[in-house]
Amino acid sequence: MKKQIIIFFWVASLFSRLQAQSPAVFKVDVAHPGADISPSMWGLFFEDINMGADGGLYSELVKNRSFEFFKPMMGWKETKKEGGTGKILLQNRQEKNSANPRFIQVTANASAGTFGLINEGFRGMGFKKGVSYDFSLWSRLLSGNLQLRVELLNAASEVIGTADLLLQANKEWQRQTVRLHCSATEQKGSLRIWFMGNGAAEMDMISLFPTDTWKNRPGGLRADLVQLLADMKPGFLRFPGGCIVEGHDLTERYQWKKTIGPVEERTSLINRWNYEFAHRPTPDYFQSFGLGFYEYFQLCEDIGAEPLPILNCGMACQFNTSEVVPLDQLDPYVQDALDLIEFANGDTNTPWGKLRAELGHPAPFGLKFFGVGNEQWGEQYIERFQVFQKAIKSKYPNISLITSAGPFPDSEQFHYLSKALAELNADIVDEHYYQVPGWFLNNATRYDKYDRKGPKIFAGEYAAQSKQTVSPDNKNTWRCALSEAAFMTGLERNADIVRLASYAPLMAHVEGWQWKPDMIWMDNLRSFGTPNYYVQKLYATNRGDQIVPILYKNAPATGQDSLYASAAFDKVNNEVIVKIVNAAGKAQTSEILLDGAGKLNAIARLTLMQSNDLEVENSLDQPFLISPVEQTVAVKNGKLNSSLAPYSFSVFRVKLR
Repeated sequence: MKKQIIIFFWVASLFSRLQAQSPAVFKVDVAHPGADISPSMWGLFFEDINMGADGGLYSELVKNRSFEFFKPMMGWKETKKEGGTGKILLQNRQEKNSANPRFIQVTANASAGTFGLINEGFRGMGFKKGVSYDFSLWSRLLSGNLQLRVELLNAASEVIGTADLLLQANKEWQRQTVRLHCSATEQKGSLRIWFMGNGAAEMDMISLFPTDTWKNRPGGLRADLVQLLADMKPGFLRFPGGCIVEGHDLTERYQWKKTIGPVEERTSLINRWNYEFAHRPTPDYFQSFGLGFYEYFQLCEDIGAEPLPILNCGMACQFNTSEVVPLDQLDPYVQDALDLIEFANGDTNTPWGKLRAELGHPAPFGLKFFGVGNEQWGEQYIERFQVFQKAIKSKYPNISLITSAGPFPDSEQFHYLSKALAELNADIVDEHYYQVPGWFLNNATRYDKYDRKGPKIFAGEYAAQSKQTVSPDNKNTWRCALSEAAFMTGLERNADIVRLASYAPLMAHVEGWQWKPDMIWMDNLRSFGTPNYYVQKLYATNRGDQIVPILYKNAPATGQDSLYASAAFDKVNNEVIVKIVNAAGKAQTSEILLDGAGKLNAIARLTLMQSNDLEVENSLDQPFLISPVEQTVAVKNGKLNSSLAPYSFSVFRVKLR
């Protein structure tokens, strides 16, 4: 009896090992591709949160350059040497220039030492050895003579760049510039301006830009950050947000017309993330709008992304004031939308098309998408959307309108909006989900049963939260990124209804953030992509043109044995693309059968992301800790045999001959 028991357990053990060794078989029906995948499928969501624009993507180094913060001298401090004397008088020309009313009057007396100002920048200023920096200001000399000595300082207040600028004796405001050359790299620098001579002058828009901006555009964008975006090959860029579109109240809403034209004529505004979270107050967070709507459209063109602007629909943030514009007073908001479409697409004979040409872009931007409101909900949103829908569709019937499904994916508000928008034949509904990783794993089937006759879907804001939504302790872990990769197989498998998708938020400064997690992190000089960034990049750069059916155990792979999969066909390169997530902590042997593919190349490309540590993160010092690795896999008899590493995301590309 004892011998029989031993034999039984030996056989059971052997059977168990054989089962463990039997491959996970994926059947890819190459001969019967399905629906088209939108060329714009995988894109970017940008909002000026976490110092994403000022202090981040917009490369201006001077904080509060036009003295328009609530505390007008915030970011500035007076300095002197050798007993220098002088004074700063803040003035306001509200009636003459309501867009940029404040300026300073500087009085200096060099016979009694030297007087000056220091600007601290955005958590310091990042300077690079060998790079030049353009200093500029608007000034008007009132009396005497004044010369500026402009200095770049390192963290120890040592000079690492200097230049002199003599203020011109002019009666009218005039912009003057001088270029400085930097002799050392500094993470936490500052700008110092000495006022030499005897006299008084008015000054405004005191500015400092590096010359190595994206495409070397003066006053442009930070090149390393734009390069990270361009490398993703995004299908679209949604801008300018986000909750800043709504504003705390309607006086603080985003108004696109105030963000175009000369930067000195753009109206600054407090950023609603300045005070939103008690755990991360940022009293120096304002919007200069140096990165405005023209620059957003230009950025889209630069990185090959469709522009997807969102405008206020007459509703302030419903997490704040919930203020609304009465329906009979909504016309200016609707007109802003119509004018924006004309600005983007209009002929140069139209008023707004002409302005676009005057700004340097005669050709239309080719706008196809337009968002009505950000994250609104309730009957008041539906009432206002109908007004926009009627006005826009009657004039621009080919513009696809993006509508809100509210902030939560399964709430009462969500179900109300989904039903109401379907009845209104809405084009694309924007769904948001900030949830824990388990939610993403469990919702890979979310869109499998959506009504194919209903509105298309924009997965407009999503990110796995390592702890909980809005927690300051959230991290960009591999666990979160892996769960998103699994969820995205469901988005791709349902690409007939899911037309657009983007992670959010996009950018964050390591010392100036309000919200975690975020896709790209930066300090004043460096930047890096998180594991989430690389997952998004792998989807965007391996999009394909058509869905290809892929089955595991005669069903879509949506979590069985912790496996998730999707497949697509790339017509241009004549390749089958297979994406597989192994969310288990053990390796699994796989066999990918490419049915109906005909002859195949003998070698397939494999791009792999993997770590046994689910809590690992990338950092400024280790930016590529979790990032894609290129490998090859043999193809024999229409099969790919490969081991799926534990906690891995694999992208296979097989070329058809």
